[in-house]
Amino acid sequence: MAKQLARHDIDDTLYVFLQDNSKKWYARFQLFGKWHCKSTKQVDKEEAVAAARLLRMEWKIKAETGTLTTSKRFRDVAAKSILAMEHELAHGGGKVSYKDYIGALKKYHIPFFDRTYITSIDQDKLKEFDIWRIQKAGKVLNKSTLLNHNAALQMVFKAAIENQWMLPVQVPVLSNKGEQGARRAAFSEVEYEKVVETLESMRDNSRKEKTRQIRELLLDYADVVVNTGIRPGTEMEELTWADILMTRQEHQVIFKIKVRKGKTTKHTGTRTVVCKDEFVFPLMNLMDRFPNRRPSDKIFLLADGSSTNELGRTFVSALEEAELKTSPDGPRTLYSLRHTYITWQLLSRTLRVDVLARQCGTSIAMIEQHYSHVVPSMFEQELSGVTFENKEERAKSKRALARGLKTKELLTQRFKVWEAEYRRRGCI
Repeated sequence: MAKQLARHDIDDTLYVFLQDNSKKWYARFQLFGKWHCKSTKQVDKEEAVAAARLLRMEWKIKAETGTLTTSKRFRDVAAKSILAMEHELAHGGGKVSYKDYIGALKKYHIPFFDRTYITSIDQDKLKEFDIWRIQKAGKVLNKSTLLNHNAALQMVFKAAIENQWMLPVQVPVLSNKGEQGARRAAFSEVEYEKVVETLESMRDNSRKEKTRQIRELLLDYADVVVNTGIRPGTEMEELTWADILMTRQEHQVIFKIKVRKGKTTKHTGTRTVVCKDEFVFPLMNLMDRFPNRRPSDKIFLLADGSSTNELGRTFVSALEEAELKTSPDGPRTLYSLRHTYITWQLLSRTLRVDVLARQCGTSIAMIEQHYSHVVPSMFEQELSGVTFENKEERAKSKRALARGLKTKELLTQRFKVWEAEYRRRGCI
């Protein structure tokens, strides 16, 4: 809430004041028994006094000609706008994006504008807000986020106009000059194998048991992400054993995961993710560590049953040791594993973009925006007119060789056991 720093009385019905959230003076004046507030747009006090007198005169003329509206403070208009959007959502109407608008208003607009009168928001005030928003977010927001913020603010202005708290001509022009969507840092297959080998070495050389367990869990966590595209963080960490589904035919199994909590599930509900066949290997590791698992148990826990928030930091340490922290598309993090899944799927040309978007809980537009640089590589043979033949197969890593030893017979037997376990205890 803004704090008044200084006040200068001009007469009984007019004064100017300065707040801690702006360098410009505000004028407060009384007309026909009601008080009004408006920015003078002046930093100098004497100039602000002159502007305040002019403002009172202008508003008096508006009042006498019937063009004056009774203003409201921003937080009150925003609250009314939020209430209207929540009502529409609760009764099956409105847009899915209303939830984003409400979140933006509560996190950014209301804390900044607060008690500012809706009619006092002009281009200068919006520029101050842009600077404050960058400081609060710690970065320049991208263009799509700014469009959401602008749409949220327009909802507030719309509510003000409908309630005659401001005139249409008083609505300021909103800017959407944000950062364009950037490429997403991912790993090539060779790079990912190097990260895994580094993690395995770190695990085997751990001095403390807790550290070893964290690195052991991270190996399986990473393998699950690159074989499902599930978002690291809430989506992964809220998964339970009951969320894993399987359909078996001899040694062939299709695994699916129900994603119930995360970034988009509050808007779209639970989504079903179909896992790549390599998912079976981290799954076997996790199952071996938790033989007494229950359907409601979280999947990604340490072997001692505790949770950890060290996976992201540990992954960054592995990247630094493998000299893979930086990339042409920016720094890599644990989230880069999801971008790796999407990139590999695009390069394989086995999925339509709309199917991939639904699998990953995102939009076609988002994939096109952030992964357009992958498209030329997808069609390199068609674009070049050259087809390479007899490519030498890349030497397999130790991990790949170990996985190759798991024969169809072994997998068939394990899958039979898992199927029976699923029927008995309600989870795989």
